[in-house]
Amino acid sequence: MIVLLSLYELGRPPLGIAQAAGFLARAGLAAQMYDLAVRPLDEEVLAACARARLVGVSVPMHTALRLGMAALPRLRAAAPDAHIAFFGLYAPLNAEALRRAGADSVLGGEAEEALVALARDVATAPPLVTLRRLDFPVPARAGLPPLSSYARLVIDFGDDGADGADGADGADRAGGSERLAGAVEATRGCRHLCRHCPIPAVYGGRFFAVPVEIVVADAAQQIAAGARHLTFADADFLNAPKHALAVARALHERFPEVSFDVTAKVEHLLRHRDVLPELAGVGCVFVVSAVESLSDRVLAILDKGHRAGDVAPALEVVRAAGLSLRPTFLPFTPWTTAADYLALVHFVLEHDLTGEVDPIQLALRLLVPPGSLLLERPELAPHLGALDAQALTYAWRHPDPRMDALQLEIQALVEQATEERTPAEETFARIHRRAAAFLGATPAPGLGPGRGARRPRRRGPTAHLSEPWFC
Repeated sequence: MIVLLSLYELGRPPLGIAQAAGFLARAGLAAQMYDLAVRPLDEEVLAACARARLVGVSVPMHTALRLGMAALPRLRAAAPDAHIAFFGLYAPLNAEALRRAGADSVLGGEAEEALVALARDVATAPPLVTLRRLDFPVPARAGLPPLSSYARLVIDFGDDGADGADGADGADRAGGSERLAGAVEATRGCRHLCRHCPIPAVYGGRFFAVPVEIVVADAAQQIAAGARHLTFADADFLNAPKHALAVARALHERFPEVSFDVTAKVEHLLRHRDVLPELAGVGCVFVVSAVESLSDRVLAILDKGHRAGDVAPALEVVRAAGLSLRPTFLPFTPWTTAADYLALVHFVLEHDLTGEVDPIQLALRLLVPPGSLLLERPELAPHLGALDAQALTYAWRHPDPRMDALQLEIQALVEQATEERTPAEETFARIHRRAAAFLGATPAPGLGPGRGARRPRRRGPTAHLSEPWFC
């Protein structure tokens, strides 16, 4: 018996174990899947692990890794004879810690065939990282929880719905609508080497395209289960723009009523601006882009590939194409100044982004996991502390103690606002006032709820997933 466990994938239906189960099924090996993001690690799951010869734990992100490490003692106690393998992006970065904690094998990169070999013979010594093109089967999703267990697409029509027109799913535009959402992947890895991202530390600038027919087949089984929106989990959908368009066109041709969202770098939004109108035309409703910072120094240290002056033009080309841009930020780094932080808050308010940015984005602090390419940058050394074995990230301190204190202040503010269901616009206004007061600055005039934005307002509905972006 083989058991596959997922722990967290941004509130999405899990790709990691579905992909692994697809490879195992093609090899004639059945796997029992459990998603511990939507159910507890209870006696039923532990009993299944106890009967298994192989337990595979999917850790594609930092939160999943921490949850997996916390669960490992219970898994080992319940299944002392099982071979426990951790696989996914964060596994090889933390191989030493995982093996010390009791994991038998650690696999990363394009690891599914290595997992199949391990399932056939647990005495196999799998490679830590595999980087070769795989023959992808359709992910196996039978037995996973219903899509209603996961994040949904939320569409807010706001004032634009006053005409009473219907949305693509028939919802009344005067209010809003929700759609069940699935998750697919058109590429794996990334051709870029952003130093704060874990993907380059494993993939080293390589990426692999999933065949169009496999992506469409995976989408089809989720649409049959009720999905009316798809999230592309690719690190960058425009790593291969021709492939991206082929996938988007094929999906739209077969499922014209289904919308989708993608992630793309700022530099790609500008370089491939000509494809954005077509993406909007075949169902894309928003684009996530890792802006990270409006400081050219921070962007250079992170090797982001864009400059601060590129962000507003990227926002303009996305909106001109009829899409919504949802920037993500990394506001607290050892190099972010007080002026940088205030400029970032101002940018969100000035450009009418309060409906397109989750407030938690202005509280995020840089993670430096083991294996991070940032550890090679001399700019980090003066601020770097010891590895936190529990948090699985290196500690660091800002040279301006106010910035570390401000991060905690903003995090607490956002958590309280979330609990109180405060509208995002008001939450950002509070962040603006709190940050200005904390840093001894005067809040900029003309910014805040009810005062309008300095820039032209965004038009049309906003769309987002009900699970705020996290890692």
